[in-house]
Amino acid sequence: MKQNRAAFTEITIPSVNDIHDEALINEFEAGIGKNVLILTPSFPFVFIGRIVEVVSDNVVVDVKVTTIGELENRRWSVHIHQIEVFYIEQKGMPRIPELKEDM
Repeated sequence: MKQNRAAFTEITIPSVNDIHDEALINEFEAGIGKNVLILTPSFPFVFIGRIVEVVSDNVVVDVKVTTIGELENRRWSVHIHQIEVFYIEQKGMPRIPELKEDM
C-alpha cells in the first residue's frame, strides 16, 4: 500500500492578498459602532455613517451622508475590495466632519 506523504508535509502560506483582506476585515470588525468615511471608485463614491457589522468580506454601514440624498439614511453593504480609502474615527483622533447643505 502506497501512502501519500506529500499531504503531510505540504505547507500552505497565505498570499499577500489574503493577508491584506484579513487585515481589512479585522480593522472594520474593530470599528463596529464607530463612524466611518469610505471612498469607492464606483457610484455613489462616498459613504459616511456608522459601521453596523461585518459579514464575510462586506462591511455594513448605516449611511448618513453620500453623494445622492435619496441614498442616505439606509444600510449599505460595501465589499472590501471596492474600498479605495477609509477612515474610522478613533478616540483622540480627528472627527469626520458633518456635511450639511446650507439652507
